[in-house]
Amino acid sequence: MAKGDYIKKIEADYVAQHDQWKTAAHDVGATVGFTAADLVAIDADNAALHADITASNAADANAQTKTEAKKATIKGVRTRHRAKAQQAKNHPAYIPAIGEQMQIIGPEDTTDLTTSKPTLEGTAQPHGVGEVGFDKRTSHGVNFYSKRGAETVATFLARDTNSPYVDNRPLLVAGQPETRTYTAIYVVDDEEIGLVSDAIAVVCQP
Repeated sequence: MAKGDYIKKIEADYVAQHDQWKTAAHDVGATVGFTAADLVAIDADNAALHADITASNAADANAQTKTEAKKATIKGVRTRHRAKAQQAKNHPAYIPAIGEQMQIIGPEDTTDLTTSKPTLEGTAQPHGVGEVGFDKRTSHGVNFYSKRGAETVATFLARDTNSPYVDNRPLLVAGQPETRTYTAIYVVDDEEIGLVSDAIAVVCQP
């Protein structure tokens, strides 16, 4: 019977396998004809493997931190923007022309959320992160559902109140691209309302 490929597919397993390969090469390599140059090359491969994986993991963590910081900044700026705009509107000298100039008068919204669905726009970000922009309209937020890999049923992923939603789940298989499918539905007072959005797919890259 033919044997399967001995090279491990999962990243962590392969690192452990290569560590053992390096050790064994030094212990018994000479017996099977390995030269000193061969051992130097194996050592270099092992060092590169550890260095690049460590750097990638650090970049993933940094990307997540930066993304959360960005979202917090946008949320804070919007909150202060609204507060100052309301202060301007409450001032005795305020007139609609000032509001138009400051762009603090919203358009007339006749949206019927019971017959509406979110519009989604997906973007793949570095290090396996998927970013999904969405329109909130007059809702309080949207519930996201997702499928990835071989999954056939969408499951609840998260609720978000400010676009974009950032999906920073680790890849199912480290180092391999992954297709994630997203749908969303509006939420008002913690209750889903309206229609489910059209599905979009984002191919997340390592």
